[in-house]
Amino acid sequence: MTDRKFHIVVFGATSFVGEILTRYLLARHGAGGEVRWAIAGRSASKLEALKSALGADATTLPVLIADAGDEAQLRQMCEQTGVVVSTVGPYALYGSPLVAACVASGTDYCDLTGEVQWIRRMILTHEAQAKATGARIVHCCGFDSIPSDLGVYFLQQAARQRFGAPCARVKMRIKAMRGGVSGGTVASLMNVLAEVKRDPALRQQLGNPFALCVGDESGRPRQPEVRLAAYDAEFDAWAGPFVMAAINTRVVHRSNQLAGYAYGRDFVYDEAITTGRGLRGRLAATGIALGLGGFLAAAIVPPTRWLLERYVVPKPGEGPSAEAQARGFFDLRLHGTTADGRSLRAKVTGDRDPGYGSTAKMLGEAAACLALDVPREQKAGGFWTPATIFGERLIDRLQAHAGLRFEILG
Repeated sequence: MTDRKFHIVVFGATSFVGEILTRYLLARHGAGGEVRWAIAGRSASKLEALKSALGADATTLPVLIADAGDEAQLRQMCEQTGVVVSTVGPYALYGSPLVAACVASGTDYCDLTGEVQWIRRMILTHEAQAKATGARIVHCCGFDSIPSDLGVYFLQQAARQRFGAPCARVKMRIKAMRGGVSGGTVASLMNVLAEVKRDPALRQQLGNPFALCVGDESGRPRQPEVRLAAYDAEFDAWAGPFVMAAINTRVVHRSNQLAGYAYGRDFVYDEAITTGRGLRGRLAATGIALGLGGFLAAAIVPPTRWLLERYVVPKPGEGPSAEAQARGFFDLRLHGTTADGRSLRAKVTGDRDPGYGSTAKMLGEAAACLALDVPREQKAGGFWTPATIFGERLIDRLQAHAGLRFEILG
């Protein structure tokens, strides 16, 4: 929206990921250049301290004051920018007023949430108005779920070119990954579990692979889910559960729905972590399954939940160091099979800690892509996924600037 003061406003710039994102945008675009952007949050002193920490290059970076719970401040902030990119979570606790303000003011929005139940509520509450005002809302623009969503999109584009048909069955497997966990991510997960504890019916909704395919009640094929150690013949390795599959699979299925079932109405998709061959691989996959199950069980019961929060998991604002982020990486592999049995493989890699260093770059490029590369005449208002609103545009940006690589392996 060229008539507004800013292209992008970073809301929650002083959060753990917000600071990484701000540093990235400053390095990419400078301050006061062609890309007009600002930082925003509730604390003027913290925002000014962030500017000081960023150095002389950030001297002219504009600052906006807005509290996540103040509707008037949020609306005033939204009316000044084409895109708001938010890092303020857990989104189910703090994100709803901002989405409402963006929708009401026709402002585009992206975030890095992985909270399925909240995304569904936002779609049900605001999609009709977003279509009317022209606001494009794009959740899940970090490690969950850009590599998965754009990875499947990339594989399917190649399948159509090579076979003339999409892959009816796709598996995504984490081959290798190194990265830490921040307090914000843990807080979001803990809040989801607390909601399930208060409302047991939510468990069924969260267990539905098509929870984000709002408005389509047609029959679909049963979706696989790796919960325990399982041998995967296509990858010739044992596999264990991947915690982010619970959001990534839902986003990929929504992309299929929004694209008019471009992957097919019988599309089947799942995600897992490969752990190698033989007994060692089987034991590693079993350990992942037991560890994840034990953590979730402990986190949902008040006494052990308190112990985890007090002594085990990082607190909000905490996370991996800059050195640890730089040492991080991820390597995702996708295997697709067409309805007539032809197969194709793809690879998606990133050069930083997946949840923070790489996520900040993905989120920054998504915000810039939304602000600069996607005309409203091509993509109208509504709730989109990364694959359906960005597609090749964002893949190009991520490969050129954000350290990601998308490759067809054959």
